Amino acid sequence: MKGVKFVVDEEGKKKAVLIDLKKHRELWEDFYDTLRVKEREDEPRESFEAVKEKILNCDCSPSKGCI
Repeated sequence: MKGVKFVVDEEGKKKAVLIDLKKHRELWEDFYDTLRVKEREDEPRESFEAVKEKILNCDCSPSKGCI
Protein backbone atom coordinates (compact mmCIF):
# COMPACT_ATOMS: atom_id res chain seq x y z
CA MET A 1 0.00 0.00 0.00
CA LYS A 2 1.49 3.34 -1.00
CA GLY A 3 2.02 5.72 1.89
CA VAL A 4 2.45 2.94 4.48
CA LYS A 5 5.85 1.66 5.59
CA PHE A 6 6.60 -0.95 8.23
CA VAL A 7 9.46 -0.73 10.70
CA VAL A 8 10.96 -4.17 11.27
CA ASP A 9 13.35 -5.57 13.86
CA GLU A 10 16.58 -7.49 13.19
CA GLU A 11 14.55 -10.65 12.51
CA GLY A 12 12.29 -8.93 9.99
CA LYS A 13 9.26 -8.87 12.30
CA LYS A 14 6.99 -5.86 11.94
CA LYS A 15 7.22 -3.64 15.01
CA ALA A 16 5.73 -0.30 13.94
CA VAL A 17 4.18 1.48 11.00
CA LEU A 18 4.71 4.86 9.35
CA ILE A 19 1.62 6.30 7.70
CA ASP A 20 1.62 9.19 5.24
CA LEU A 21 -1.16 11.29 6.72
CA LYS A 22 -1.61 13.30 3.54
CA LYS A 23 -2.65 10.08 1.80
CA HIS A 24 -4.31 8.20 4.65
CA ARG A 25 -5.64 10.78 7.15
CA GLU A 26 -9.15 9.30 7.24
CA LEU A 27 -7.81 5.78 7.72
CA TRP A 28 -5.61 6.97 10.59
CA GLU A 29 -8.50 8.86 12.21
CA ASP A 30 -10.70 5.73 12.09
CA PHE A 31 -7.91 3.61 13.56
CA TYR A 32 -7.17 6.17 16.30
CA ASP A 33 -10.86 6.54 17.19
CA THR A 34 -11.16 2.77 17.52
CA LEU A 35 -8.15 2.65 19.85
CA ARG A 36 -9.64 5.42 22.03
CA VAL A 37 -12.94 3.55 22.29
CA LYS A 38 -11.18 0.34 23.35
CA GLU A 39 -9.11 2.29 25.87
CA ARG A 40 -12.26 3.61 27.54
CA GLU A 41 -14.52 0.55 27.41
CA ASP A 42 -14.15 -0.15 31.15
CA GLU A 43 -14.84 3.42 32.27
CA PRO A 44 -18.10 4.09 34.14
CA ARG A 45 -20.91 5.34 31.93
CA GLU A 46 -23.95 7.50 32.32
CA SER A 47 -27.02 7.31 30.16
CA PHE A 48 -27.91 10.16 27.87
CA GLU A 49 -31.06 10.74 29.93
CA ALA A 50 -29.05 11.07 33.17
CA VAL A 51 -26.65 13.60 31.62
CA LYS A 52 -29.53 15.51 30.03
CA GLU A 53 -31.27 15.69 33.42
CA LYS A 54 -28.11 17.03 35.08
CA ILE A 55 -27.76 19.72 32.43
CA LEU A 56 -31.39 20.77 32.56
CA ASN A 57 -31.38 20.98 36.37
CA CYS A 58 -28.08 22.85 36.68
CA ASP A 59 -28.01 26.56 37.49
CA CYS A 60 -24.57 26.62 35.78
CA SER A 61 -22.77 28.60 38.46
CA PRO A 62 -19.08 27.61 38.62
CA SER A 63 -19.22 27.01 42.36
CA LYS A 64 -21.96 24.38 41.99
CA GLY A 65 -19.93 22.01 39.85
CA CYS A 66 -23.07 20.55 38.30
CA ILE A 67 -21.37 18.53 35.63
